[in-house]
Amino acid sequence: MTDDSTLTPATHFVMAADGSSGLTAHGKGIPNIDSVKSTIRTYYGVANPSSPSANGIANRASSPYITEMQAIEAHILANMPTAPAPHLAVVFDADDTTLWTYDMEDGAMHFNFDPKLQNDEWVQKAKFPATPGMVDFVAAVQAKGYDVYGITGRTNDQEAATLTNLTNVGYTAFNADNFYTKWTAQPGGVALPQPDYVNCAADSDPVKCSTVEYKAATRKHIESLGETIVLNIGDQWSDLQGGHAMNSVKLPNPTYYLPSLDVADAPATDAQMTPKTEFDMLPDGSSGLTVGGENIPNIDSVKSTIRTYYGAPAGIANTETSPYISDLTNIENLWTKRLTNRCARGVAHGTKPAVVFDADDTTLWTYNMEDAAMHFNFDPTLQNTWVQEGRFPAVPGMPAVVNAAKAAGCKIIGLTGRNNAQRVATLDNLAKYYYDDNDNPLFKSQYYFTKWNSATGDTQPAYVDCAQDADATKCSTIEYKSSTRKYVEDHFGFHIIANFGDQFSDLIGQHADNVIKLPNPTYYLP
Repeated sequence: MTDDSTLTPATHFVMAADGSSGLTAHGKGIPNIDSVKSTIRTYYGVANPSSPSANGIANRASSPYITEMQAIEAHILANMPTAPAPHLAVVFDADDTTLWTYDMEDGAMHFNFDPKLQNDEWVQKAKFPATPGMVDFVAAVQAKGYDVYGITGRTNDQEAATLTNLTNVGYTAFNADNFYTKWTAQPGGVALPQPDYVNCAADSDPVKCSTVEYKAATRKHIESLGETIVLNIGDQWSDLQGGHAMNSVKLPNPTYYLPSLDVADAPATDAQMTPKTEFDMLPDGSSGLTVGGENIPNIDSVKSTIRTYYGAPAGIANTETSPYISDLTNIENLWTKRLTNRCARGVAHGTKPAVVFDADDTTLWTYNMEDAAMHFNFDPTLQNTWVQEGRFPAVPGMPAVVNAAKAAGCKIIGLTGRNNAQRVATLDNLAKYYYDDNDNPLFKSQYYFTKWNSATGDTQPAYVDCAQDADATKCSTIEYKSSTRKYVEDHFGFHIIANFGDQFSDLIGQHADNVIKLPNPTYYLP
């Protein structure tokens, strides 16, 4: 028996910002995206941050994020003397530096950027609140005698609305003369000529103009007007790279990542302007209370890492080769041999050996639904469509594992959190891929367990004990699955030699000699 206390998610992660760690990290070493969301929401003070029904609206009065911002702002002002000379300037980015996009990023977009929604509903309608504390901070900078400038990656046809938004939330420093937007336009808009002072061949890609090329050149232009930029403030490293500022301050923002090539003549100090690569994060999101924004895995980097791991740059997993398939193959090869031996031994000893298999991401592969269809935001209605239409492929390599167990004499048990109304469709989906040499399905209805749904009139089975944990008002996955495994043992007389699942909650609760955790960083079901 496996000690349940060992069945816990990883809490330390090494992850490069560009997603490349997915090539080398095992699945358990990739931050689980649901845990990342919960951590971010905790950090921003979102209500019920770990709940699927979290509204994605940041607390504007109190949160770890606000506390951290207040500390940054206070530290800068405490160390900023009254301007000792004229024409000393401070430069501010817009999004998540002066205007706060969190409610759009999470509440409206669910961390999946939509440029049309951003432009039509938020920018043009000037919906953004001020970034906490920044209205007073900018005013204090002005009061100390510094000139203020804004440089944003927003397009020229968003400038008027952005200035209106800044004014509406209380800023008095920004106007058309000191606020710079990019000359490009939204789809269907009219672009302005590229300013002469912007050199789009300043980095290794002359084809396009990077954020660093644009922003560094604009700061250099401000210097040409007679200003000395003493401080540059932004929430992305690409806001700060490229020089032309005596000091730079990076504000915390784990909600998106906008990398950019640096310019060829960047100062040596730019080498320090890189995202963190090591993180400590508890799976329940509580780390958001204490670790600080820069110590939370950036959600865009997590997505890139997951897609690299699955060989899925466009959201569709590679079915033949990927780091995920390599991980899975190693597990499958090991356990195919073990099951062949142990099932045969159990038959010889008359112990009625059985193996339990979960469904989603254990026998049926949900990746393309989770990423391409849902963009890592679970939609139960859409999921049910996929279930009822039997759209899921088999988890790569798992039909051979199940076949090996069956051929060696083990009884095949299915145990899933899918509900009773999805039972027939799930068995039909499985039958497409899981069958023996005579085309008989490996998963039989008699030994396939789905969960009741009280809302539709299902009755909870008598053998399920929902009072095993501290909350007797609902039946957890662990209570349901461990009770069902016990029932399989008691009612049928089977001896469960192995239990396969992709979630720790599939495995905790005993009633199996061995537990086999398959990799899955795409969702977390505690």
